[in-house]
Amino acid sequence: MSKPMRIAFISEHASPLACLGSADAGGQNIYVDELSRHLGERGYLIDVFTRRDCSELPEVVDVVPGVRVVHLDAGPREFCAKDELWPYMPAFRDSLLNFMQQNETHYDLVHGHFWMSGWVATELQRLCGMPGVQHFHALGQTKKRHQGSADTSPRERIQIEKAIVRKVTRVIAQCPYERSELLNEYAARPERVVLIPGAVNLELFYPVDRAEARQSINLNQDGYIIVYVGRLLPRKDIRNVVYALAHLLRQYDTADTPITLLIVGGETEDADPQRTPEIGEIQRLARELGVCEHVHFVGKRQPEILRHYYCAGDVAVTTPWYEPFGLTPLEAMACGRPVIGSAVGGIPYTVLDGQTGLLVPPRDPQALAASLYEMLIHAERRKRMGEAGRRHIEREFTWPRTALRIAMLYETLAAEHANRALPLRLSQDATSLQRLLINQGD
Repeated sequence: MSKPMRIAFISEHASPLACLGSADAGGQNIYVDELSRHLGERGYLIDVFTRRDCSELPEVVDVVPGVRVVHLDAGPREFCAKDELWPYMPAFRDSLLNFMQQNETHYDLVHGHFWMSGWVATELQRLCGMPGVQHFHALGQTKKRHQGSADTSPRERIQIEKAIVRKVTRVIAQCPYERSELLNEYAARPERVVLIPGAVNLELFYPVDRAEARQSINLNQDGYIIVYVGRLLPRKDIRNVVYALAHLLRQYDTADTPITLLIVGGETEDADPQRTPEIGEIQRLARELGVCEHVHFVGKRQPEILRHYYCAGDVAVTTPWYEPFGLTPLEAMACGRPVIGSAVGGIPYTVLDGQTGLLVPPRDPQALAASLYEMLIHAERRKRMGEAGRRHIEREFTWPRTALRIAMLYETLAAEHANRALPLRLSQDATSLQRLLINQGD
């Protein structure tokens, strides 16, 4: 690049600076953090705009050279669940435009993350004459289908998503399932949907000897360990794993080797059923099924030590009802562990059935129990699948590869934009921008 492109990342609820593991801090935070850093290494200038949810946060935080996080005022300066943020998006947009005006900053492209940020991105596209890229991370239509009345999304969500798909220059799908959803349920134009998967940090997630990993986390146990890492939410269906564990202990001959289900995640570093209600539900179920002594809760852990938990396990398991993409299977495979996952969403795209792990139907604990048994008793097969999983990640799901593909998309859009008659560059004209802020509606 002769002149560095300046990109506005919009991520209203998922700050790359947030501690991970809680209900609203997970894969999107990691994605925004890793992608911005790797694009920064490629010479792009990235500003990540997120909502100020604490009064002590500075307006701008320099993360690494070329990457900043900008905290915008939109609603109260306190934590709000993401499904409560939609009414504050006009204020978020106006705070962003004011930041651009006050700092005399122009962006060459806007990249929205999640549906509310996508609305802001299309507003910037419209008002400032720049191309836009959208990354939904999860689609409202899918959530509504699987959660029904339990879905707490604002009622406008799906219609806003459809409008974003119509307006934005390109939409990134992370897996073929998401691309199919965009085409079939959102009427996206095929040429405007680009398939670029997420990735995993190979400097954080890599194989560690099982005994060494167990010792490092003070898990001095012999026997088999099934590990779950991730957010503790009903849709992740850890209860299905507990049911499968009970089937496994009853129906299969495992008496000679103890089996432990290691559950890593939650709102707090100590497993607290008050702060993480799903822990209480899993504990209740484990008591009912008589498997309490086989279920061990760890609490929330940050990425820099998670590899020890993956590597302490013999097999990683994730059986959600639905999963837009799924980051934890990538992390487990990067750590050289086979994965048993439900055949939903992005998991069949990342986990190669019979090669890097096994796929099972969701909500089928007997099928999961059978797959767990097959995996646990065949050490050589586990080793072979774990090694294949690591190679699979190194080939297909690294951040340098993902960042390169997205950089190529940016360059393509910039070239297309340069070849058209450009709209009024409002961000270069403070007077026009101020007039826009006064006159625009919500």
